[in-house]
Amino acid sequence: MSGPDATPISVILPVLNEQDNLEPLHDRLTEALDPMGRDYEVIYVDDGSTDGSWETLKKIAARDRRVRLVRLRRNFGQTAALAAGFAHSRHPIVVTLDADLQNDPDDIPRLVAKLGDSNDVVSGWRRHRKDPWLTRLLPSHIANFLIRKVIGVRLHDFGCTLKAYRREIMQDLNLYGEMHRFLPVLATWVGARVTEMEVTHHPRTRGASKYGLIRTYKVLVDLITLKFIGDFQSRPNYIFGGFGLLSLMLGFLSLDVVAYRVFVLRRLEATPMVFLMVIFFLTGVFSLFIGFLAEIVIRGFYDTQRKPTYYVRETMGVDPED
Repeated sequence: MSGPDATPISVILPVLNEQDNLEPLHDRLTEALDPMGRDYEVIYVDDGSTDGSWETLKKIAARDRRVRLVRLRRNFGQTAALAAGFAHSRHPIVVTLDADLQNDPDDIPRLVAKLGDSNDVVSGWRRHRKDPWLTRLLPSHIANFLIRKVIGVRLHDFGCTLKAYRREIMQDLNLYGEMHRFLPVLATWVGARVTEMEVTHHPRTRGASKYGLIRTYKVLVDLITLKFIGDFQSRPNYIFGGFGLLSLMLGFLSLDVVAYRVFVLRRLEATPMVFLMVIFFLTGVFSLFIGFLAEIVIRGFYDTQRKPTYYVRETMGVDPED
């Protein structure tokens, strides 16, 4: 190794039906990584491919000792594939990118350089994206806008897989659902210093995109979940209790209206207000009890291990997880 900073790098690539892209992709990775003068490993995570990608990966691994392979039992999704890659990586700096040749491996040295000593996460920003406007760009712009407004982390492109991380930061994060796009947010919550950098983006020339409009609703659901976890993870009774108290207050207001009609106006006929009064009281009481139960669960199981989000079928050249 050479150079003032020769920290080894782990490069993680989730793979799903990218057989035609893998050979040229690995050539470009080698061309980008070799001149850096660092030890490195390239970890391909086959996320249930059905097109022969695994066979191609085994051929690549057979001729390059720096390649390590992880094959999942089925398609668990990009978040689980990245989690598997993080778990099997060994080096202090971790870089992730897609295997569709739209991310440019030549950006990896710049990402690592920007990581330097002052940042923990460098997120790629595909400022000039080469994707269809309706099915890719529009949903992405909407999602990025909502994440910035709801969560408050000021990045332009949360969905870009091309990122560089310090390994110790990733060890403090739990990934599930579609949380891979929220990695900079999760990293911020554990005190990471997060920045971004413009990266090159290429149009897809081989294979089919795995993304579409249907993923938008998943992002919205995960965004709501993330907001709830971020604000109320340790004190869930703040939201349940607040909603319960609001419902009880509305119940008492309804009771005042009903009492006024009965005792002042002498009107004894049934009205919708009676029904609303009962609903508000029941909702308020139940919400308070749910909040108390959630507090007990959180305090009792705060450090409970999560259920695995992926299961490995086989590996090549990687050590078993602890």
